[in-house]
Amino acid sequence: MPICIECRHPVKTLWREGGGSNSSSTSTNKPSAGGHNIRLTVCKNCGRFCDKYVEHDFVVLFIDLVLIKPQVYRHLLHNTLMNTPSSSSSSSSSDENNKPEKKEDVFAPSIIRLGVLLLLFDVYLTWARIERQSSDTEGLAERPIVTQYIFFLLLCTLTTLSFHLSIRFLTSSRFSPLSFLGILPRYPRPNSVSTALLVSSSTKLFPILMVIWEYDVPAAARSLGWAVVANNVEALKILLDCSYGVAAFLAMAGALSRYSSQKNKAYNGET
Repeated sequence: MPICIECRHPVKTLWREGGGSNSSSTSTNKPSAGGHNIRLTVCKNCGRFCDKYVEHDFVVLFIDLVLIKPQVYRHLLHNTLMNTPSSSSSSSSSDENNKPEKKEDVFAPSIIRLGVLLLLFDVYLTWARIERQSSDTEGLAERPIVTQYIFFLLLCTLTTLSFHLSIRFLTSSRFSPLSFLGILPRYPRPNSVSTALLVSSSTKLFPILMVIWEYDVPAAARSLGWAVVANNVEALKILLDCSYGVAAFLAMAGALSRYSSQKNKAYNGET
């Protein structure tokens, strides 16, 4: 069920299709990007638009993700990526009933594409960073370029999996110590946790600017890493409805798991 991104109050619909003549006190007409008029639903609890991002494009969403605005995370995590299509008007409800609903805990195709893109960017950054440390990669540099690429691809895949699996275990496993201690209730949708982590890791796409401007790669990687951690904390807090302390612990646990996996794989690759 969708929620108001301002006060998190559950709502039935986020918008309705229609003209200005059908507007009411609980909705406001806005032109959508496709040229049709939609009426954004006004929340009865707080009096603001339930989800203003319905009519915004991806550029605005990405900018607000970088700025770590809670509203954009609620829009993506609760109203878009992990919600059944229930935000349309009652006039089109009969058409929607004929459409198959999304499953509760599956990856959206756009999230899969984002994950692949983030992995490829991670390969580029890791390769560039380790190449700068020539004393640690003399043996690897002598190998064919295809072998080097496969090595870094496997390295980044392993570290990404360790990051996600560690946080999924702490949040969704029946054997999670956080659940046993009563610190965090068990969250039954592990794929939704990974979706939140992938969405909040979108700042990893910033290295595309390195094609235009040259940066100090190690410094850029460190700054980018802290920015991603901050976004991960905000996404976990919103999705799990927990405190910043618990969300920060989960993000740091995942980061430590990623770091240990990267060090072990890099050591094995050198030997």
